[in-house]
Amino acid sequence: MGFTLFIGRLLFASFFILSAYQLYTEFGTDGGPVVKILEPKLNVFTKLITLKAGIKVPEVDTKHVVVAMIVLQGFGGIGFIFGSYLGAILLALHQLIFTPVLYDFYNYDAEDTEFSLLFSKFTQNMALLGALLYFIGMKHSISLRKSRKTPKAKTN
Repeated sequence: MGFTLFIGRLLFASFFILSAYQLYTEFGTDGGPVVKILEPKLNVFTKLITLKAGIKVPEVDTKHVVVAMIVLQGFGGIGFIFGSYLGAILLALHQLIFTPVLYDFYNYDAEDTEFSLLFSKFTQNMALLGALLYFIGMKHSISLRKSRKTPKAKTN
């Protein structure tokens, strides 16, 4: 059973680790091609947050955002493989922060082909987030059960 759990975590985390590796190898001096894709999406998202929520989002260099993606995916994925609570939290944080920015289906009409593609990717990432939250919840409940158990005194 333990080996099966390890293989499952390894396969799940491989998605994040391979993505972080690809971002890292393409990074270069200019941040790589992901900066060109991410920058306009990040600008639209920050304007949307400012408009809808009234929160002024500070200016952030897109290269720093890509570095944050690499760190969260890389360290989170490696930690998750070994069953780390912190690794799962890092991956969940990555999903919460970057999924609405990368898959901005809300900026398109429902009839657009872009909408259906982005919405599909968005819901897939939300499913990954759900799996991470399930893992975090199970880790938390197991730790609570272990802390509640008190050894019974043996009577002879």
